[in-house]
Amino acid sequence: MAASTTHSWHPDTDATPTPRDVAAIAEVLEGRHGSFAAEVAEFFACYHGEKGDAGRAWAWSGVAELVRNRERARLERV
Repeated sequence: MAASTTHSWHPDTDATPTPRDVAAIAEVLEGRHGSFAAEVAEFFACYHGEKGDAGRAWAWSGVAELVRNRERARLERV
């Protein structure tokens, strides 16, 4: 029998990620989407922005910015 989780998530709950969360999401996007990772994060930022969820839009924008900064740093090392 599977254990059920009792999370009390609500759409109005603050979704501000920690810097560690942002870095982890950026790594996953880079691994799955390669050079399109920043665009994927921007898509989610726009989606949440259009739905009126400024906190999540801001969080995804931070992920996109981190991905672009990491890409820029990799290019500068070459």
